[in-house]
Amino acid sequence: MTVPSTGVSIRRATPADIDPLVSVLVDAFFDGPVADWLVPDHDDRRAVYRRYFTLVLRHGLAHGHVDTTTDRSAVAIWYARPEPPPAAPPEHQAAVEAATGPYAPKFTLLEAMFDVFHPGEPHHYLAYVAVSPDEQRRGVGTALLDSYHRRLDALGLPAYLEASNMRNRRLYLRLGYRAGPPLILPISGPTIWRMWRGPAGAAGTAAFPDTEQRPRRRTQPTAASSSVRIGR
Repeated sequence: MTVPSTGVSIRRATPADIDPLVSVLVDAFFDGPVADWLVPDHDDRRAVYRRYFTLVLRHGLAHGHVDTTTDRSAVAIWYARPEPPPAAPPEHQAAVEAATGPYAPKFTLLEAMFDVFHPGEPHHYLAYVAVSPDEQRRGVGTALLDSYHRRLDALGLPAYLEASNMRNRRLYLRLGYRAGPPLILPISGPTIWRMWRGPAGAAGTAAFPDTEQRPRRRTQPTAASSSVRIGR
């Protein structure tokens, strides 16, 4: 589909898109407070991120919904969350450790914190959105998200995400998200902004859900349960 206001053409991603879209994810997330916290060594970061985001994207294609543009300059990875997912299986932890090596403790800690403070209300979760640096600030990311937001609005469902810097936080506020209580990562980590977009008709007024009262996780893991992500 083409978003009329921008002319950006959007389609569902396939396994044939993995290599170029992994490059987009690596380039888009390479700099920033979360990247500096996760992998302080720039010499290691690109290789670690390429392995990690290959894992991320393959998981999204298998268990979520991945959108891209026709020129493959942007990608958004979504997951439906009708209920809290079960705990991640041991295979997930092993895969993260294999991908991230000595940096695995922080990746694991980040995922654990995101899980603990994830809303329990039914919603769709934007795990990642990335735009190639050459295409940023041209409305590509907004078009990609607007396309999926229209789908959610038609279903009457909210959306949730985590933002890792104030610039992205401001963008999501313009797209109808409300900021919730932030997370501050330990070990001198950055601030993560948790954000919630209410269903159609309530986007600007829906209160941020109470994560402290969310339903407990189911205890039986499934292969589709693990969501690998880092903050934007």
